[in-house]
Amino acid sequence: MTSERRSLRGHPTSRRSRRNAGANRRQDVPLESHAECPSVNDRPNPIEILTAQDATRLQSLVPIRHARMSATAFTFYRGTAAIMASDLSRTPTTDLRTQLCGDAHLSNFGLFKGPDRRLVFDVNDFDETLPGPFEWDVKRLAASVTIAGRNNGLSSKEISRATRASVKSYRKTMLTAAGMNPLQIHYFRLEIDQVVAGMGKKQKKTSAKTAKKATRKDSVRALNKLTDIVNGRRVIIPDPPVITRVDEVLERNGLDELVRFLEQYQSTLPNNRQVLLDRYSVVDIAHKVVGVGSVGTRCLIILLESGGGSPLFLQFKEATASVLEPYAGASEFELAGERVVQGQRLMQSTGDILLGWSRYSSEAADRPDIDFYFRQMWDGKGSAEVDDMDPEGLKHYARSCGGALALAHARSGDASMISGYIGEDSTFDHALAEFSDSYADLNEHDYDLHQEAIKSGQIPAFFDL
Repeated sequence: MTSERRSLRGHPTSRRSRRNAGANRRQDVPLESHAECPSVNDRPNPIEILTAQDATRLQSLVPIRHARMSATAFTFYRGTAAIMASDLSRTPTTDLRTQLCGDAHLSNFGLFKGPDRRLVFDVNDFDETLPGPFEWDVKRLAASVTIAGRNNGLSSKEISRATRASVKSYRKTMLTAAGMNPLQIHYFRLEIDQVVAGMGKKQKKTSAKTAKKATRKDSVRALNKLTDIVNGRRVIIPDPPVITRVDEVLERNGLDELVRFLEQYQSTLPNNRQVLLDRYSVVDIAHKVVGVGSVGTRCLIILLESGGGSPLFLQFKEATASVLEPYAGASEFELAGERVVQGQRLMQSTGDILLGWSRYSSEAADRPDIDFYFRQMWDGKGSAEVDDMDPEGLKHYARSCGGALALAHARSGDASMISGYIGEDSTFDHALAEFSDSYADLNEHDYDLHQEAIKSGQIPAFFDL
C-alpha cells in the first residue's frame, strides 16, 4: 500500500504501545460520537448522486438498475454506496485506516471455494475497495442490519440486538486478531463449520441448504444452464435484457483487440496460473447483468474450453473509481481494475486463483479505455437470503459478517490500535446501533425520494424482468 509498508520495517512500537495509542484516540473522537448521523438537510441531494453515476453507465441498463433498487428499502440501500460515502465523510472520523471493502452490507458477504476447495465465508465484493477509516465499513454493515431487520418486519428490540451483535463480533474478533502475529492473521479464515457453530437447529438447516447449493455452483453447471449448441457451435444463449450477445462489438472492434485484452489480463496472474489458462481457448462471450448497485456498468462472461472439452466461465466486470475516493483520497493504482484486485487480495483470507485485471483499449479515437477485473463466474459461490431471515437468523448472520469484516481489516490495518480504540465494553456497539437506527430513517427518506423520482419520470425504471 505504501513504500513504508513494503520496506519490512514493520510496526515501530509494541502491541501494548499501539493499543494504548488507539485508546488515546478516544480523547479526540469519543466512542459515543459515532452515534452521530447527518441530518436530511445537511447533505447533498441523494438523487443527484445516483443520477451522476448513471451518466457513465450503459444507458440501456440504467432503468434495470433503478427498478432493482426500488424493490424495497433494503435493495435501495444496496445500491447507495456513493450516497453513504458522502454521508460518512460528514461523521466523526478516527483516521485509523485500513483497506476498506467500501460497500460492506449484509449481501456482500458469502461463501466461495478456496484453492483447497473448502467453503470459506468472507467479504465477497470489492468494487469500492480503498484504504480509509475502519469505522466506515463497520457503519455500512451495521446500518444494513438495521435496514434489513426493518424490511423483514422485526421489532425494534430484535433489530437492535442483531445490529449490536454484528458490531460486538467485529470488536471481539479484532481483539483476538490483536493478539495474533501477522502470519496467523493472514492464514486465519472462517470456514462453513465455524459459521454454523452456535446456531440453532433452524439456522443450521438453512445454512446447510445454502452450502449445498454453493457446492454445486461451478462451470459445468453454468454450461448446462447458460449455453446450448447452435449450428454445431457451443454458444451462450441470450436472455435479454439480462444476458445479451456482443457479436456486433467483436465485429466492430475486431478479435485482435479482444485477444490483446485477454493477454494483458493473463499477464497479471502468477506464472503457474498463466500456464493453467494456456490450456483453455475462448469459445464465446456475452454481456450479463448482475447485482443491484453495479447494474449499468459493463459486466461480461466468457466461456473457455480445454482441449478435453472441460468448460471454464470467467466474469469480467468494469471497474471505475471507488465511491470513497472523493473523501478518502485517490487510489494509488492507475488502473481501477488493479485497485479492486489488490484490495481484494489484501482483505480476503483466500481468494480466487484467477483474479486479475486488464484495460480494454480500442484503436478507435472515439472509444475511451475501460478498466476491468476478472474472476471465476461460479466457483462455489453462495449467498444468504437476507430477506427471509427471522430474528435469530439475522442475529447469527450479522455476527458472522462482523467477524469476517474484522479479520479482513486486520490483514492490512493495525489490529492493536483499532482494538485499543474500540475497547472491550459495549460502548461502541451501542453507539453504532444508535447510528444505524438514525441512518435507516435517512435511507427510508432517500428511498421515498427515489420512488417519487421514478413515478415522475425523473429516473427511468424498467420492471419487465
